[in-house]
Amino acid sequence: MPLENAPYLHVARGEVARGAAPSRTPVWFMRQAGRSLPEYRRVREGTTMLESCRRPELVTEITLQPVRRYDVDAAVFYSDIVVPLEAAGVGVEIVPGTGPVIAEPIRTRADLDRLPELHLDQLAHVSEAVRLTTAELAGIGGGVPLIGFAGAPFTLASYLVEGGPSRDLLRTKALMHADPQLWHDLAGRLAQITGTFLRAQVLAGASAVQLFDSWVGSVPLADYERLVAPHSAAALAAVGDLGVPRTHFGTGTGELLGAMAAVDGGVDVLGVDFRVPLDVGAARGRAGAGRPVAVQGNLDPAMLFAPWEVLRADLHRVLAEGERAGGGHVVNLGHGVPPSADPDVLARVVQEVHAWRR
Repeated sequence: MPLENAPYLHVARGEVARGAAPSRTPVWFMRQAGRSLPEYRRVREGTTMLESCRRPELVTEITLQPVRRYDVDAAVFYSDIVVPLEAAGVGVEIVPGTGPVIAEPIRTRADLDRLPELHLDQLAHVSEAVRLTTAELAGIGGGVPLIGFAGAPFTLASYLVEGGPSRDLLRTKALMHADPQLWHDLAGRLAQITGTFLRAQVLAGASAVQLFDSWVGSVPLADYERLVAPHSAAALAAVGDLGVPRTHFGTGTGELLGAMAAVDGGVDVLGVDFRVPLDVGAARGRAGAGRPVAVQGNLDPAMLFAPWEVLRADLHRVLAEGERAGGGHVVNLGHGVPPSADPDVLARVVQEVHAWRR
């Protein structure tokens, strides 16, 4: 109940499309809990990324840091997209400067047999972290909602098949076409893992979820609809009965936005990266979902390094496009906060958004 009037949830639940307006335009940032904050670097010192994600008290502290500093309208759960893979038993390490590296890549049927399903009891540390975090967030102002998140099956599969980050995803896309059944079985297993990870967060108190498909922009629309979308839909369906708004986001996905909005009967919020105007993204989302959807985004992260007057003008453009979108707008970057971003600039962006009047 304390979150009933939270501006972020007001937009994400579709209330703007039904004629209501939030008290202010909500704003949060992808990767807001992380490397750009000096307080984050202090508490993470001497601790690996995955180790920090296993410690509920540390997860809570890191999740709260940007809420305290920026006055954002939502917290995003501090974790990593490979956390559920590790919980399921996959050998994975996050190598500084590289990213997730998989000890034994999955490229054959025998490899897939080594990938088990994930169960809620394997995520006790995640559930505890969410409970601790939401208890703290409830005491901030009128309450701040927590967004749970997970990596989409395609993006997780790309790491598992490639063995680590890849620019071209050659092995992944080759597997999709060379052995479609193996691909569907792998993506289906990952949808179960992702869905369980999302469900654990919501059952423990998260008010919304976001599905990240970081690398799906490399896939043509026809392949997305046939080989990817069914598994993203299955992952999101895992929280479909829990009544929380669901955001779907990917990068380089301009031609996919309609199909992304349509998964599992239609998402509530469509993340639009900085390459597509928000009102254009909203129109594509509406066409895909068959109804208005809220949009999230989409200031280019590079603008954070521009002079303030340049940044401010571009932010106003984004706000105007979000207003024209018609279904509601959650301000965000078009991708994550760069590690070298100035926290004071982000704080000023939040102030500017909250001062915006239609």
